[in-house]
Amino acid sequence: MRILLMEDDKNIADFIISALKNEHFAIDWVDNAERGLFLGKVNPYDIGIFDIRLAGEGSGLMALEEIRAKKKTFPIIILSVTNDTQTKINALNLGADDYLTKPFSVSELLARIRALLRREKTIIQDTLSVADLTMDVRSHKVFRANKEIKLNRKEFSLLEYLVRNSGTVLTRNMILDHVWDMNADMFTNTVDVHIRFLREKIDDNYKKKLLKTVHGCGYKIDEK
Repeated sequence: MRILLMEDDKNIADFIISALKNEHFAIDWVDNAERGLFLGKVNPYDIGIFDIRLAGEGSGLMALEEIRAKKKTFPIIILSVTNDTQTKINALNLGADDYLTKPFSVSELLARIRALLRREKTIIQDTLSVADLTMDVRSHKVFRANKEIKLNRKEFSLLEYLVRNSGTVLTRNMILDHVWDMNADMFTNTVDVHIRFLREKIDDNYKKKLLKTVHGCGYKIDEK
């Protein structure tokens, strides 16, 4: 899952990024509305977290309003030190899905993110399965035939995206857009390499193969 974070305070941004990466999110961080607005218009995000006050010209509310004007509907949480009712009303009327006042706890932010994602069709459950493979998104554990499989952070995110879209062919660009952030070091075969490592862990020791290559298109996971 990919998140757009607009926050001009680097300490707060680092705090949020660390928490989100521990939950296997890919994060694009910017400190100004202009850059955030551009990214919000061109990239497929699962959620946005916008501070009201940002570096340079513009604000999180301005970015929110313009992104909504472009018919981008991903959930957006507004962050602010301001706790007055009118500011909250303005943010919600402009298209915000939630409003969180600073300071806040990581657990509260994550709970609000999960609540918003549950409203989206792509995220409806925390336990996922295909055939005899199961994933617990909360505990970040994967099992096949009741045997735990150890995956690193990126492998887990990749598998989660595939399983949530089981039966659907996902192109390399679709996978890059949802699993990697804009600052990742990527080569032309980045997806292929990670798919190979993932396949070794979830398929090589099992008769039934779940992860499939659709030549000329991409990859999919299913039980057929």
